[in-house]
Amino acid sequence: MLTDNREIASNAETALRTETDSLGSMALPKQSVHGIHTARALLNFPITGVPLGHFPDLVIALAMVKKAAALANRDLGALPDPTAGPIIEVCDEIIAGRHHEHFVVDMIQGGAGTSTNMNANEVIANLALVRMGHAFGDYAHLHPNDHVNRSQSTNDVYPTALRLATLRACAPLRREQERLSAAFAERARAFADILKVGRTQLQDAVPITLGMEFAAFAETIDEDIDRVHQLSDLLKEVNLGGTAVGTGVNTPQGYAALAVKHLSDVSGYDLIEARNRIEASSDLGAFVMFSSALKRIAVKISKICNDLRLLSSGPRAGLGEIHLPAVQAGSSIMPGKVNPVIPEMVNQVAYQVIGNDLTVTLAAEAGQLQLNAMEPVLIFNVLQSIRMLTHAFEVLTDRCISGIEADAARCEELLAGSFVLATALVPFVGYEKAAMIAKLARSSGRSIAEVAVESGVLSAEDIVRTLTPANMLGGPTAAPPTLTKS
Repeated sequence: MLTDNREIASNAETALRTETDSLGSMALPKQSVHGIHTARALLNFPITGVPLGHFPDLVIALAMVKKAAALANRDLGALPDPTAGPIIEVCDEIIAGRHHEHFVVDMIQGGAGTSTNMNANEVIANLALVRMGHAFGDYAHLHPNDHVNRSQSTNDVYPTALRLATLRACAPLRREQERLSAAFAERARAFADILKVGRTQLQDAVPITLGMEFAAFAETIDEDIDRVHQLSDLLKEVNLGGTAVGTGVNTPQGYAALAVKHLSDVSGYDLIEARNRIEASSDLGAFVMFSSALKRIAVKISKICNDLRLLSSGPRAGLGEIHLPAVQAGSSIMPGKVNPVIPEMVNQVAYQVIGNDLTVTLAAEAGQLQLNAMEPVLIFNVLQSIRMLTHAFEVLTDRCISGIEADAARCEELLAGSFVLATALVPFVGYEKAAMIAKLARSSGRSIAEVAVESGVLSAEDIVRTLTPANMLGGPTAAPPTLTKS
């Protein structure tokens, strides 16, 4: 059935509302939870396709800042309780995970985060208006700027929220770091008695155990757990209460200290007032340090994944000392091929995080005078790095490390046929004779033990006494055993 055009026009008129800002007026859907500033930002910044709501920690952090501000304004008489109450209630709902779909502004934007702050102000204002019995956009009763943004500026709200969001995102990352370390440690215990070739510069070096190799992987992860925690403490200093440039203009007496106290209570973090809020309004050095720790994590986990790929190479024509879990068919043309797809994925995550760190560095350097306008791209990269590392560690633990199996026979075969055993002979026959044995073994294709006996340097009994795990692995010996040959 065709609808009369006049009916369509009538419906369109009733389904829209008009909002006005300093640039003019704009028609919005009547039930739009955001307002005109957010609508303009949607037009101006269709950049990444990643909205604020994609990072719940950031949305929650914004709501926590707005709640703390409302509480401080209420306590100081700058916001009447009938107005502060609905704002606080809506913030609580956002903190609990509701309404995030209305945070729609792109993560990368001009304006030093003003569009992010206004998106939060407008959503909170409109949802509070409904609680008060008014329509969306009826700002005469509760205004995004005059009430939700009271005693605030984007320049203290946004940086504070960025720090708080990063702190919140650290907890899942730490949890996955600890799980990954535990998985490596468990495999280390399982592989403790498997002797194998240790390698330097991709060449045979000295004997180690597979357990030692995996214990080193666990230690590598452990080193960074505390490092991230220590550097995240730098983010607890906030400039909330500084408003536009750090002077605190448009705030009631005592507001900054009270707002930070409320934010500490709301967030659960022991936040502190910046010693100099003017400095803190433009300085992003804490993020540079924190991002460098993420880069360090990425570099080290990528190295580990390179090792896993090498150790599992083959399965017949490579090292083949370990078997990674087969999680996916490896080829559209080669039947039976299985690739190390999980370590490969982690390598790529590491490359992205390393690149993100450069972006963070450049953004932090780009601050000018009393503000840094490049904070949006900085936080986009920091939160992306944390999220990607968290997810990558989770998958690496569950779909790779926990299921790794050792090929003990292959490790023994490679060790017996390598020249690394010559090193274990040095304390007993001297470097020169050990080097001669290694050279003969290399040219003849025979083992170190065979050449040592055939050349008359050691007897078969001496070989058994000398090439023990303790001697090969640097275990304690009071003195070299008595050999039948010198």
